[in-house]
Amino acid sequence: MPKQGRLSIERMCQLAGVSRASFYRSLGAREPVEEDMEVRSAIQKIFVEHKRRYGYRRVSKELRRRGMPVNRKRVARLMREDNLLAVQPKTFVVTTDSDHELEVYLNLAGRMTLTGANQLWVADITYIRLHREFVFLAVILDAFSRKVVGWELDRTLAARLPIAALEKAIAERKPQPGVVHHSDRGVQYASGVYVAVLRKHGMLPSMSRPANPYDNASCESFMKTLKREEIYANEYRDLEHLRANVADFIDNYYNRVRLHSALGYKPPEEFEQSATATASSQGATMSFFRQKEIFQSDVGLKGEGEPAETDSPDHRLDESPAGYSSAGCSPAEPASASPTEDNSDGEEAV
Repeated sequence: MPKQGRLSIERMCQLAGVSRASFYRSLGAREPVEEDMEVRSAIQKIFVEHKRRYGYRRVSKELRRRGMPVNRKRVARLMREDNLLAVQPKTFVVTTDSDHELEVYLNLAGRMTLTGANQLWVADITYIRLHREFVFLAVILDAFSRKVVGWELDRTLAARLPIAALEKAIAERKPQPGVVHHSDRGVQYASGVYVAVLRKHGMLPSMSRPANPYDNASCESFMKTLKREEIYANEYRDLEHLRANVADFIDNYYNRVRLHSALGYKPPEEFEQSATATASSQGATMSFFRQKEIFQSDVGLKGEGEPAETDSPDHRLDESPAGYSSAGCSPAEPASASPTEDNSDGEEAV
């Protein structure tokens, strides 16, 4: 039931001196059919508007945004009764080729605490099957708002595909030096030409650890959403037809309209705008372990309170984990991308 002006149902019940349960019982006794049909009509309208992309959770959130607070269990029941089934996902296929001898960079994304846009970008590549061929999509998301800032479609998996997506993102966002670019360890992202583009624009490369894709999960989640809600729900004549539909989905729907559960059920652009309105000048922070934090349990007391280490670590604390390069934190990077503040709690601002 919609709100009356600016008063919620709860507030109206308080002013009238009645309980909400009594109000709903009275409403159900007087207008059960009309109210139920109003809710069903709104659900069906939302379902059609979003082209079967919304399940009951997002439909419930959209109803609330439109002034109709309906319990999501009721929404699920009504959608089930009306056979409003959202598009279902298909089997995931791994496409990353990380079997190479190119340089693998330190994972910086997992150490970061984001406070705004253009601090961490995440990238990924997926395949899309057409009638007679496979094509590939490279995407770059801003990890703070989950907004797609760059993408490209092509028939090849060569490095030119993600480079085109990266250059579009840079042209669109015009970020300051110091952005961390995180990806998997695929050969395209580790290639010299791709890293050269990152260096040219003052960006820091970062890569996931083996069998630990969580820092890139937001980008993989977008790929899953794109395939379930757009690719698998349609058929495409050719690459250009697919390109037009992907552009419409990303630019006009996903970034501007689709409610994102990780953003408090706001579209990415709306989330960025609200965050910008309340943003401070604080940059992202990056956490590093300290010797006293790691080996505190190995420190004993010798003599009158003097600390003495019982065991020594097998490696220096300033070394990168085995198999990784420290080039992602190279002093040659721009000053704005390098640690500038040393805090006693183990965080450094970047």
